Amino acid sequence: MSRNFLSAETSPYLLQHADNPVHWRPWGEEALAQARKEKKPVLLSVGYAACHWCHVMAHESFEDEGVAAVMNEHFVNIKVDREERPDIDAIYMSALHLLGQQGGWPLTMFLTPEGEPFWGGTYFPKEAAYGRPGFADVLTEVARIFREEPAKVYKNRAALTEALKKQAGTARPGEPAPQVPIIVAEKLAEIMDPENGGIRGAPKFPQVPLLSLLWRAHLRTGREDFALPVTRALDHMSEGGIYDHLGGGFARYSVDEFWLAPHFEKMLYDNAALIDLLTLVWAETGKPLYERRVRETVEWVAREMLTEGGGFAASLDADSEGVEGKFYVWSEAGIDNLLTPGEAELFKQVYDVTAEGNWEETNILNRLARADAPFSDEEEAALEPLKARLFAERDMRVHPGFDDKVLADWNGLMIAALARAGATFGESAWVEMAASAFRFVMETMRVDGRLHHAWREGKLQHIAMADDLANMADAAVALAEATGDEGYVAEAESLVAELDAHYRDETNGGYFFTASDAPALIIRRRTVSDDATPAANGTLPGTLVKLALLTGKADYFIRADEVVRAFAGELQENIFPLGSYIASLDTRLRPVQVVLIGTEAETAPLARAAFSVSCPSRVLMRVAGGKALPAGHPAHGKERQDGRPTAYVCAGETCSLPVTAAGALIEELKRARAG
Repeated sequence: MSRNFLSAETSPYLLQHADNPVHWRPWGEEALAQARKEKKPVLLSVGYAACHWCHVMAHESFEDEGVAAVMNEHFVNIKVDREERPDIDAIYMSALHLLGQQGGWPLTMFLTPEGEPFWGGTYFPKEAAYGRPGFADVLTEVARIFREEPAKVYKNRAALTEALKKQAGTARPGEPAPQVPIIVAEKLAEIMDPENGGIRGAPKFPQVPLLSLLWRAHLRTGREDFALPVTRALDHMSEGGIYDHLGGGFARYSVDEFWLAPHFEKMLYDNAALIDLLTLVWAETGKPLYERRVRETVEWVAREMLTEGGGFAASLDADSEGVEGKFYVWSEAGIDNLLTPGEAELFKQVYDVTAEGNWEETNILNRLARADAPFSDEEEAALEPLKARLFAERDMRVHPGFDDKVLADWNGLMIAALARAGATFGESAWVEMAASAFRFVMETMRVDGRLHHAWREGKLQHIAMADDLANMADAAVALAEATGDEGYVAEAESLVAELDAHYRDETNGGYFFTASDAPALIIRRRTVSDDATPAANGTLPGTLVKLALLTGKADYFIRADEVVRAFAGELQENIFPLGSYIASLDTRLRPVQVVLIGTEAETAPLARAAFSVSCPSRVLMRVAGGKALPAGHPAHGKERQDGRPTAYVCAGETCSLPVTAAGALIEELKRARAG
């Protein structure tokens, strides 16, 4: 029976298409079996709920009866939420790149009934435009070639499938040189925009892993040429239109080189990464702007992204009422009507509001004119009531779509960021929000010892990918440090054990993206390259190093080294997607451990001092109640100094003299992080 099968799904993105005249099916063996039965090619369409161009293609083509008729006649049509099935998206996005095309969403791929790709693209307009053919013409021609010229299809699918398998199976092991983190930082500094921050040109993505590498290099060396690109990027992002100046939170990227005009979707993962980096840089600079943006963004997360039960939702849409950015932009008249003349004049001057507008005849609020000249506390205080009035007015508008599915990997990123920010800023409520989300994921999304990737409306979807387990393990370590609760260390160990049991590549080292018992796809990917989010093989070595230090188990060091060596050859290919991997390498080369002797209450002032230092490779643990450190630990046998709570800072096999004062601990940590 041919019909649209998406109404039974839980993904908000799939449900957006449940009323299309297209006979969509969710990904699965049933859909592929139907293609084999009907001897039709598969049209695979991949997108996500907050994606603007996905909405455009849906309105133009998937809601059009004529286009849908062509799709239904010639294809078995499969719709995939890339956030719910990143394993599928990654395979076919790689296939698109192998065709020499730039990736993006919506992803439109044509497959054989066996799921093998033979051609594709991204957004296709309904009518020929933007140098692209019209979608109905594309469909008709692809169907004709599949039917009448099978040799062409066979040649393409054979070449693509072979290339994908080679890509997945290629191992590039090696032994990375200790100088790699600094060498990479020097290369990155050369390509940074000296005026606006970020990588030169447009569009501009936050690129947090790369900025983090520069910041680590600055902390190691003290070189200002590593620090300046980071603070410049954070200043301009924090004051640009990519930031929501009324409601908090960052959009996914800016379409221009100035950080002015974003695609307006807000993703959980971007905001987790930026909370983390802003916190790290604030700890060194004390810059009020960074603290303000962290606090406002955490407030946004708590207000708009918490789901029932405590997990974090995935995203807010770019569109409302079918128009991109409509919720966020302002006319000059709208400002004038809400504020007194004097207030309006001040607000318009600060936030770049004019009668003609700064974007498509309307205004995106931004403070880029002052990005390099910080506002005073008094100026900020004067703006607060004006912002509050505009926020209240905006809140009455039709809100963007809300994708409330809970993803384990993205939750792991936000949990870790909140735990670290809460410890740094002394905000116990942030740590508790992180702990609540962690409990939700571990208790609701882990069944019979197996973590799942997605949850929505009481329904679990899909066995976890490696990223889910890696990010949740990092979150557990962050919570262990922030709270002193050793139960989180045990949780991290259990997540790593699950990775070892079902994802480990015994031949080449590292971890596969999907579990050994997950439903089979045409390849099983194994990668160290970051995508929109960090890769498991990139983040895991750093987490394993921290577990080794927290538990005294040398096996975790051995495993971290295995993963580092398994992908070291990638450094000769392309450094840009390796930010997380190089950060982990840096942690492995120069971890800094703070050991606090005493109860949590006794050592609280020392813990606050330790968290106040910008030191991304720091690991903090508390030893209380007569507990002995393992014999091999560099702080084994260390005791309180004069009966007072005491800290030891350990780098490699060497520990500092005992420290009992917060100021002295800060100085020891700064010495240790510089090696």
